Amino acid sequence: MPAGPSGYHRSVPVHRDVPLVRREPLEGTYFLLTFRHAEVAHEARPGQYVMIKAGTSAEPPLRRPFSLMSVSPEHDTFTLFVKAVGVGTQALTALQPGEVAQCLGPLGRSFEAPRAGSQAVMVAGGYGIAPFLMLAGELAGKGGACRVFYGGRSAADLQIRDAFAELDVPLVAVTQDGSLGERGLVTDPLERYLDGLPSTDPSPTLYACGPDAMLHAVARVAERRGLACQVSLDPWMGCGIGTCLGCVVRIQGPEEPQPKYRCACTEGPVFDSRLVVWHGAVSSVARRAAVAQ
Repeated sequence: MPAGPSGYHRSVPVHRDVPLVRREPLEGTYFLLTFRHAEVAHEARPGQYVMIKAGTSAEPPLRRPFSLMSVSPEHDTFTLFVKAVGVGTQALTALQPGEVAQCLGPLGRSFEAPRAGSQAVMVAGGYGIAPFLMLAGELAGKGGACRVFYGGRSAADLQIRDAFAELDVPLVAVTQDGSLGERGLVTDPLERYLDGLPSTDPSPTLYACGPDAMLHAVARVAERRGLACQVSLDPWMGCGIGTCLGCVVRIQGPEEPQPKYRCACTEGPVFDSRLVVWHGAVSSVARRAAVAQ
């Protein structure tokens, strides 16, 4: 499997017509869908995704991107955490076992593991929790320390919590309406936790996946404390292979005078938060720091 800059992984994507193996309805409009795709099951890394759509016809015309929640190499399967909100996701969640979807994957750049001895602190919003189950499972299996902060509008948005308990990974639930866990924003307990860590501990690495406003807030938390932070961006994706240019995001390295547009589908979705030019900003944190030196 090829490795990209800073230890990120890329895989060679493969298109297959994949059968649905298992369909598990959750609360509300959420589902766990398990499909059979040997290449995804064996090659995918935490943070990568697939482009998938129901059936083999031209309708709906475009595949949708979904972060991989888990893989099972021994069964050649992968599982997605899907919320039925539109035509494409409703068609996907309506599939029954044995029916087929069109799938391209694995795609994108993966998360980079934290440095040895560093804790992984994951921050998820809603179904942004999906890639962290695979990441937590991989790190916990190697004896790495992990913690998850899981936020949403209400309890209905915080699903698959039990899967983290099975891994013995601590999870802090936060809802805006107070229906589960702490009431407020997910960054509130995150900041208290980070501020309470002993100064002698290695600096943790932050990981974030969810709404853009939450990603930016976590990036600011990391910036104020000088922490490494990786964010999984979620712009609109049409193709997954860098052709349609629908998912471009502004990225700026410390040596680049101007931000450049990069495809989140192929050069992401995972980026160093310091390189992202967030909404309302004219340059990245990395560039501003370089100029100030």
